[in-house]
Amino acid sequence: MKARVPDLNSVLSEAIRTFVEYKRALNRKYRSEALALNLFDRYLCDQRITGWDDIDSELIDRFLASRPRNRPRSHNHLLGVVTRFFDWAIVQRLTERNPVSARPRRETSARIPYLFDLDDAKRLLEVARALPDRPKGPHRALIYETLFALLYGVGLRVGEVARLRLGDVDFTRDTLLIRETKFSKTRIVPLGPRLAQRVRQYVEHLHGSKGHADTPLFSFTQRGCVHEGTISQTFHALLPKLHLRIPPGVSSPTVHCLRHSFAVGTLLRWYREGIDPNQRLIQLSTFLGHSDPSSTAVYLTVTDKLLHEVDQRFHAFVPKDGAL
Repeated sequence: MKARVPDLNSVLSEAIRTFVEYKRALNRKYRSEALALNLFDRYLCDQRITGWDDIDSELIDRFLASRPRNRPRSHNHLLGVVTRFFDWAIVQRLTERNPVSARPRRETSARIPYLFDLDDAKRLLEVARALPDRPKGPHRALIYETLFALLYGVGLRVGEVARLRLGDVDFTRDTLLIRETKFSKTRIVPLGPRLAQRVRQYVEHLHGSKGHADTPLFSFTQRGCVHEGTISQTFHALLPKLHLRIPPGVSSPTVHCLRHSFAVGTLLRWYREGIDPNQRLIQLSTFLGHSDPSSTAVYLTVTDKLLHEVDQRFHAFVPKDGAL
């Protein structure tokens, strides 16, 4: 169902509506952004603004103050949406200037996500392998072991792995078809030999030759896919058994950290193999299902190992005396 553009009534209503439709034409859901612009539209009505020239930086500041945001991230989201709208309006020659002068708030409370190394991932699969069955949860051990292996091994989103169907697995090419995911995109993800063999054994054991293409790959009822919230709950239940050492300033692990770990691990491997990450970032972005490499950059957390590899790369090109 296509998201509806909220009712707009200000002097900028037609421009806002066109801007939102333009963003959605790019396969962006743009729901929260549309709601933010709806708030801005209502504020313009309340202030009885009659033209583009009546909108200045002071009015924008008052609008932001009228929508208090305790968290810097929420404030920056609202600020960013309004800023991008006026940037677009300039390109469309609807106005000659961007009245937004406010600066984003610094997110000082942001914490570094926990990154699972290979040993951490192996322990996660071991404790998952020991999960007992339940009356309404048969084959829990095999299901979660395979599921977590996919999350860590190819960096899928939790919702993506939860929605997989038998027909999405191609053992001829050892690939997964990830359908209609974030940004309404579909992509093909290749599996390595070991991960492909793990998935093949899983399918043979649980589904054999009886499974239909629409049968959920991961399910306890054979009718509906396992819920991503259930996956997250199970992950958090297993965390204490992993005995992870979480460094200061690092967030408590979440199931999304497995995807984050895949991205950072890929970058680290490229450095060690002498590959220029700048030449491959678009490939990683495509693999992860991002619409823009800048989205992928969010995952590339700087770690001690990564800094060491960067330092090694630097010294390989710079003479010991520092002369260039």
